[in-house]
Amino acid sequence: MGLDAVIDKARAVVGTGPTYVSFDIDSLDPSFAPGTGTPEIGGLSTREAQALLRGLKGIDVIGGDVVEVAPQYDATTNTAQAGAQFLFEILSLMVFSPSMARQP
Repeated sequence: MGLDAVIDKARAVVGTGPTYVSFDIDSLDPSFAPGTGTPEIGGLSTREAQALLRGLKGIDVIGGDVVEVAPQYDATTNTAQAGAQFLFEILSLMVFSPSMARQP
């Protein structure tokens, strides 16, 4: 499908309703995030995952999380660093959320 088609599909599914974004770190290739309970060979690169999240800008993100980070399996700390960055990306989406614009 490609990244643009996946982003378009996600935007179509959530529409204008409130959206909670959950990012599963094991969607990343183990070369980027080895510290997870279920490593998936052939997963996304960090650049692809970041593009996917950034493609959601403007949807009504009301919250989110990052799951499956298991630092005990990662001597490099890459997984924790990626997880922190993706949580930052989700929080950044909330700044552009229509619900946030309505706050007093």
